[in-house]
Amino acid sequence: EEGAPGRRGERERERSELGPAERGPGAAFHMFVLMEDLLDKLKLLSYEEEVLRRHNMRPLSRHYFALPTNPGEQFFMFCTLAAWLISKAGRPFEQPQECDDPNAVISNVLSELRSF
Repeated sequence: EEGAPGRRGERERERSELGPAERGPGAAFHMFVLMEDLLDKLKLLSYEEEVLRRHNMRPLSRHYFALPTNPGEQFFMFCTLAAWLISKAGRPFEQPQECDDPNAVISNVLSELRSF
């Protein structure tokens, strides 16, 4: 049945497994829209003052995480933002360093997020 709740989830999962060409003409640009939304939300949370100035970092471009340009830099920025957001949510979380093991950092972030 078309309106059945289980069937709807299956359709969404099938659609997400399709390539951009099969999902429609706008699917290739969806990641850019998500990144712009993320940047707007970070600005509302004052990430420029609380993260960028504190760590002496450059502001994110509108498509920073949508395009793979410098994976090491992007990973560190992601971890820095994740640590800041976790701390902003009221949980103490140590700021990761660039020399930290990436697997350990991600494991710590995921562990903290699961505890929410």
